[in-house]
Amino acid sequence: MAYSEELADRVREIVSRKKGITDKKMFGGVGFLLNGNMLVCVWKEFLIVRLGQDDGEKALKEKFVIPFDITGKPMKGWAMVVPDGVEDDDQLKKWIQRAMKFVRTLPAK
Repeated sequence: MAYSEELADRVREIVSRKKGITDKKMFGGVGFLLNGNMLVCVWKEFLIVRLGQDDGEKALKEKFVIPFDITGKPMKGWAMVVPDGVEDDDQLKKWIQRAMKFVRTLPAK
């Protein structure tokens, strides 16, 4: 299954005015990087967010969030948001902002 181009376009619109953002096809989807570090990714119909260890664990207790596990081994510090969790742009913006809060703490690549 191809990734949701509609969701990718919505992400692209939100991050388009942010400095240091690039996008790259990966994992059969499209990833959005901040200063070379993965920020969010659209994979199939899911939004994958990079939140760091603490916020990642908290996010897994929230509605519409499942572990980021596309290989059989869940990745800590990451979460997958199901489509209902990014139905509207406010929801999507909040996830992107959460990811940015963590990714901004990482050294640029």
